[in-house]
Amino acid sequence: MANGNTVTRERIAAMEPRIRPYIRRTPVLRVDMADFDRPPLTIDLKLECLQHSGSFKARGAFTNLLERPVPEAGVVAASGGNHGAAVAYAAMRLGHKATIFVPEVSPPAKLERIRSYGADLIVGGARYAEALAASERFAEETGALQIHAFNQQETLIGQGTLGLEIEGDLPDIDTLLVAVGGGGLIGGIAAWFAGRIRIVAVEPEGAPTLYRAFEAGHPVDAPAEGIAADSLAPKRVGEMMFPIAEAFVERSILVSDDDIIAAQKALWNRVRIISEPGGAAAFAAILSGRYAPVPGERVAVLVCGANANPATFWLQPVEL
Repeated sequence: MANGNTVTRERIAAMEPRIRPYIRRTPVLRVDMADFDRPPLTIDLKLECLQHSGSFKARGAFTNLLERPVPEAGVVAASGGNHGAAVAYAAMRLGHKATIFVPEVSPPAKLERIRSYGADLIVGGARYAEALAASERFAEETGALQIHAFNQQETLIGQGTLGLEIEGDLPDIDTLLVAVGGGGLIGGIAAWFAGRIRIVAVEPEGAPTLYRAFEAGHPVDAPAEGIAADSLAPKRVGEMMFPIAEAFVERSILVSDDDIIAAQKALWNRVRIISEPGGAAAFAAILSGRYAPVPGERVAVLVCGANANPATFWLQPVEL
């Protein structure tokens, strides 16, 4: 198994122009927390929820398909939904067959997105770990190329291109808040910044994978529960990302399901951004006060996924 040292700024910088034809440069929205009934504080929201396939995962998916030889059997991935959609989308764009395994917890909106890209979709098992085991058996039996959602160097390098893009958009930020599940996103971003800004992880209380790993000094099993279980609840963070996190992630903050729901509603009601629970987790840390910037601190928050059912947002009252 390769270690975090294979994921370098040089490799991320070299990869970015290769995937650029296939990904969007997502926008930044500057907001004042006074608009959310909080003390005045200007923050920047990086809206990676507007990326192709509905999340940042497209970056890692295209990196894998462009960097690794794809056999005739195509590619296979296990996912709570977003990684599967990204792999399916990348395979469709590049002309490869894709088979995606998802657990029963995956929401219908994500399943429909995977199907819409023409992938073979197999639903089974209660949680991500069971879908992963099934995908590994499929890869062994068919020879399909397995694309891991977070514990794969190409995945980390691809997600690291988002760090490069954020630095280009916001060269003067002090702090970036990033949601964590398996850690591919924060691992890639932290490898890019390499300690030059403060990186703070945000996780649901029901799935504290990086929090538990920091406590133990290595990746360990954690609970996999809560409203964001489809996107932020693998058994543990990846072995590849953990050395990067130890070196460059300041700490992990836990937020409750109620915090996440409040963040989703606030993003929709106040700025009309649709975010799934995992995508809103980092903003939940600011909105709830669990992360309190010091005076003058320049903070950016990553809104990383939007694969939710729009009907649940249209039912929310409009507030002007």
